[in-house]
Amino acid sequence: MATSRKPLTKSQIVSQVAEKFELSKKQTVAILDGIVELAISETKKVGAFTLPGMGKTVLSKRKARMGRNPATGEEIKIPAKTVVNMRMAKAFKDAIIPKK
Repeated sequence: MATSRKPLTKSQIVSQVAEKFELSKKQTVAILDGIVELAISETKKVGAFTLPGMGKTVLSKRKARMGRNPATGEEIKIPAKTVVNMRMAKAFKDAIIPKK
């Protein structure tokens, strides 16, 4: 599913949103940055943040496990860690990849 178009840059997103909602680019940047800041702080505090219609960021804990060094084949211990996952909303997925 390769496409020749590149993903939009932040400035392209800002331009399109500003034009659609008749806002200045400065206001649009402030709104987008505010949403990102809110998502980060809520995910840190609560462990999850939902952006309605798009998806949810969730903190997940990975257990320690054994792995292999691909260069030497030697077994190594991979420590436990916390990661952030993005779970996309069903309606969002279905709009992009329609069911058959």
